[in-house]
Amino acid sequence: MKRLFGLFALLILSQLSFGQKYAFVDSEYILKNIPAFEAANEQLDQLSKKWQVEVEASFQEVSELYQNYQTENVFLSNEMKVKRENEIIEKEQAAKQLQQRYFGPEGELFKKRETLIKPIQDEIYNAITEIAGDNGYGAVFDKASGMGIMFIDSKYDISDDILEKLGYKN
Repeated sequence: MKRLFGLFALLILSQLSFGQKYAFVDSEYILKNIPAFEAANEQLDQLSKKWQVEVEASFQEVSELYQNYQTENVFLSNEMKVKRENEIIEKEQAAKQLQQRYFGPEGELFKKRETLIKPIQDEIYNAITEIAGDNGYGAVFDKASGMGIMFIDSKYDISDDILEKLGYKN
């Protein structure tokens, strides 16, 4: 019986010693070291600022129309009041549509981000997958995403390997 228990314990220990290997990456660090990502972010920031100015101007126009309406309200006939109110409502809806067109979930900024950033992210993912496969890693965690990781030994951080694979060695 002792022999069977010893054999069973040895089997369990051998399985534990051949457990999966894990590695970590810091996606923020990797992205900061890729010039194309920084350029894409700068381009997105400039587009966002340009579009934001346009949207704000549209809402400012609505605000001015409303203020004028409030000032002139007493002098307007009922027909003119209804006409002005409808004009204000139409301008406000147009401003909201413009905002959605640029910044909505399916908006221009989202589409532009997809075309500029997604290829870089795909390239990083492919490099991670290849290095993980070459080194037998069972999982690669991203320490930039948080995940509740309290400590990571830097010897398991393969971020520099990813950058080297992508051709961006420090």
